[in-house]
Amino acid sequence: MSQLNLKKLFALGAVAASLSLSGLLAQAQGPMGHRGGHEMMAMGGGHVEHMLDMVDASDAQRSQIKQIMDAARADMKAEHETARKLRDQAQTLFAAPNVDAAAIEALRLQMSAHHDVISKRMSQAMVDAARVLSPEQRAKMAERMKKMQARMAKHQEMRGGKHGS
Repeated sequence: MSQLNLKKLFALGAVAASLSLSGLLAQAQGPMGHRGGHEMMAMGGGHVEHMLDMVDASDAQRSQIKQIMDAARADMKAEHETARKLRDQAQTLFAAPNVDAAAIEALRLQMSAHHDVISKRMSQAMVDAARVLSPEQRAKMAERMKKMQARMAKHQEMRGGKHGS
């Protein structure tokens, strides 16, 4: 293999590795990520109101859940900055003349730990919000979400199984 082809192969590998780490960061960048299964955190504005309408939530419940979600979103703002810094570090490491595998592994571990911090905070917000609702309301919400997921799966199947296209 020629020196030029070797350089191209290395560059392609670095880009692929960077994208892989960026994928981990995308999961860790905030409450709107779809991979964590944290639907309650993804409920912003109208969506949370719609779900609370479906379960006939009282004004007191709505106020409590709004406070819970607002606090979680505020906590996540600081995490966005941390995620940006980690992403910048990854780009720097992969752009370096010499790839430092140990530094990349250390950064991967930091990214993973950061994702865990976010996941824990989102889970806590979900638990706090769920405790505001009655068991009947939670069951009704779960049933609605299950139906919505089935519709989305059917839609995806009709589109040939393509995700996100």
